[in-house]
Amino acid sequence: MSKNEAVFTKDVANKKLTVKRAFDAPLASVWKAWTDSKILDQWWAPHPYRAVTKTMDFREGGYWLYQMLGPEGEGSWCKENFKTIEPELRITNAVSFCDEDGKENTGFPTMYWKKEFSADGQATIVHVEITFDKAEDMDAILQMGFKEGFTAGLDNLDQYFGNNK
Repeated sequence: MSKNEAVFTKDVANKKLTVKRAFDAPLASVWKAWTDSKILDQWWAPHPYRAVTKTMDFREGGYWLYQMLGPEGEGSWCKENFKTIEPELRITNAVSFCDEDGKENTGFPTMYWKKEFSADGQATIVHVEITFDKAEDMDAILQMGFKEGFTAGLDNLDQYFGNNK
């Protein structure tokens, strides 16, 4: 399997962070890895953290409620509210930090994700656009280690595909 790198682009004027990443796996497999909580729990969190799903209702109007659980039992909760879903093509959702019941923590910025999936020969390209209400919100998320954490998670997904060929 070839090593694919996540490419991050920061667009301050449009309050947008773009991430593009190729995976050496078929489109259907990549789509499933982003939409099935059993698979998401295996790759989403950067090690030594792990994602633990409490609820996954993958449909328009549904949500994914999960915890990023650390090795000492510490963690944070996140909720992804699904807006639109076009199978094997696109997902839009709003992501916020929350409590274990899904109540939003307004002390942290909400992120608005658009994830697009496309086949490219034997590989699949995932193009993620994350927009923010304010440029300062984007900076806050980046200062919290988003780029490093998301990159590690995407590398975990590469490893998942390598182990499940």
